This record gives sequence, C-alpha cells and structure tokens, in this order.
Amino acid sequence: MTTFLIVGLGSGIIFVLLDFLLNVNPLARRLNEPYRPIARTGMRLLPPILIDLLYGLALAGIFLLLRPVLPGGPVLGAGISFGVLTWFLRVLMSALSQWVMFEIPIRTHLYSILAGFLEMIALGLFYGVAFKSFP
Repeated sequence: MTTFLIVGLGSGIIFVLLDFLLNVNPLARRLNEPYRPIARTGMRLLPPILIDLLYGLALAGIFLLLRPVLPGGPVLGAGISFGVLTWFLRVLMSALSQWVMFEIPIRTHLYSILAGFLEMIALGLFYGVAFKSFP
C-alpha cells in the first residue's frame, strides 16, 4: 500500500510538471489561442494540482489491475501498452470530440494529441518501472 501511494502521488507530481511544460510553453500558448474567448482569465493553482494528484493515484491503481494482462512484458512493455491505452481513452477521444464540436485549427488538435501521447507514454513507463518489484 505504501508503494502504491508513493508511486501514485509521484505520478501525480509528474502529471503536474508535464501539464505545465506541455501547456504553458510558447508553442502551446500560441496554438491554444482559439480557446482564449472561453478560457478562464485567472486560475487558482490548488484545484488542478489536486486533480492531477488524484488522477495519478487512480491511474496507478488501474495500472496495477491491468498489468497482468497488458501485452509486451511486465515492465517496459506493460508501461508502453498502458500509456497507449490511456492516451487513446483520455487524449485521442477528447481531441476527436473537440474537433467535431469546435472550430479549432487542426494544428491545435494535433499538438494536443502529440503532447498527450508523450505524457501518457512517460507515465506508463514510470508505472512500469516503479511497480517492477511491487507484487
């Protein structure tokens, strides 16, 4: 249980850092300009940090449940498989829904898809390596 909490909270911190790096850089800011009219003018930091921490815990638990049946081996293969699975369900489906609903340039969607892919693969690999010795 201790390992689960440490890995889950650690992945939540990785989420926070990757979200910041991938969404606040100059390229992302420029590509996300079409969202400006509906974006909040100011954001409190605590809610998104708490959400990322809880999401990290949830994904760590889901990884542990799915690890025995993920293809590609118990460490790197499982991590990459989990990353691709979460990318498909979390990132790609969201980007496709936004593409259908909003008049947003395709390059904005492509950036979200690529950045989300990098984020989910990084987290999947983190889970695979971090839970290597976890029963």
